[in-house]
Amino acid sequence: MIVLDTHALVWWLSGAPELSSKARRAIQAAAAAEAVVASAISVFEIVTAVRCGRLQFTLPVEQWLAVARLLPELRFEAVSDEIACLAGGLGDDMHGDHADRMIAATALKLAAPLVTADEKLRTCPFIKTVW
Repeated sequence: MIVLDTHALVWWLSGAPELSSKARRAIQAAAAAEAVVASAISVFEIVTAVRCGRLQFTLPVEQWLAVARLLPELRFEAVSDEIACLAGGLGDDMHGDHADRMIAATALKLAAPLVTADEKLRTCPFIKTVW
């Protein structure tokens, strides 16, 4: 099982070249086992980015997400009170972005590596990352 950061999810589903080859291989291996996870907070980030004009799809965002939800290899993990508690308790050295903290906490709760290009997340000693 692996957890995808928001940008990794978007790049994977869109086939974008920004996804590193190591990350792509890890996602393909997890997808074969139907074990790719994204935090529900990524949906918030994606919809917000589209609304603000920072991200565009060829489909309306709601339709893009509906297609993503149909993929058997991908599941969205809800932000539970346990994940929120983990995210809030991450030290001050941790990334300050609330969504990134939730995504990192999701990976920690699931004991899964996080696929991310985010340098701040990749340097956290307690989060196993793939890039």
